[in-house]
Amino acid sequence: MTTITPERTEPATQTDVRRASGHSPMATALLLIGAVYCLLPVAWVLIASSKSGAELFSTFTFSPSTHLFGNIADLTAYRGGLFWRWMANTALYAGIGGLLSTAVSAAAGYGLAKYSFVGKQATFNVLLAGVLVPGVVLAIPQYLLLAKLGLTNTYWAVLLPSIISPYGIYLARIYAAAAVPDDLVEAARTDGAGDFLIFRSIATPLMAPGLVTVFLFQFVAIWNNFLLPYIMLGDDHLFPLTVGLSGLLNQGASQPSLYTSVVTGSLLSIIPLLALFLTLQRYWRVDLAAGAVKS
Repeated sequence: MTTITPERTEPATQTDVRRASGHSPMATALLLIGAVYCLLPVAWVLIASSKSGAELFSTFTFSPSTHLFGNIADLTAYRGGLFWRWMANTALYAGIGGLLSTAVSAAAGYGLAKYSFVGKQATFNVLLAGVLVPGVVLAIPQYLLLAKLGLTNTYWAVLLPSIISPYGIYLARIYAAAAVPDDLVEAARTDGAGDFLIFRSIATPLMAPGLVTVFLFQFVAIWNNFLLPYIMLGDDHLFPLTVGLSGLLNQGASQPSLYTSVVTGSLLSIIPLLALFLTLQRYWRVDLAAGAVKS
């Protein structure tokens, strides 16, 4: 009679447990270092904005003070509230520019994903090449072109170059190919729907999470843009925050009290971006989750 000996089961080691749980001390340490690296400047801005001009360079760097609201009042009083004019200009450039860029990206991306035409692949290759071109290379040609049209030193000088985003079109094309089924489009055409109606009523809702991501990318890019408005604008009442605070920083060489206004303005400029991300986070989280499960 043959006796079958049951196979011994080795106890799970700590390494096996870590692998099963997906936790790695090294990865956790690297993530913590990355988080500290990213958040440390924000913490410095938050603490420095609470100090008076005399305390800014004479006290310990991460020692907070109690002058935050006084600094905000000083910043608000600067040249009759010019800082809030810069804030409104930035919201205008980033908000309208982001919306227009998202609309153009959605239409162009949908067209590249769902239509066949001569030169489609060449157009997409040129688009990919445009993603790699740094904005500084395009700034001077854009300035010369808009100067010919007499649009420099106007809101249009910043808005018009922001409408076309090769990266946004690329993302919209990828998302349209994955999120809008060809059968659904063909069914709508069979029912007599036109191309614009299909795009507006069927494709756009299906692409909504991806378009929110495109809008966020474009909004943040325009909000933080410095070179383009610096070249295009000469009137400080048209400046966005980046150019306005840069000019204020340069004046700090002769008026050190303005340094606290620059730091406080930098802190206030972060708040709209945080509010936007917290408001729209459920949309781009859905987008990321969908991208993780799609084949």
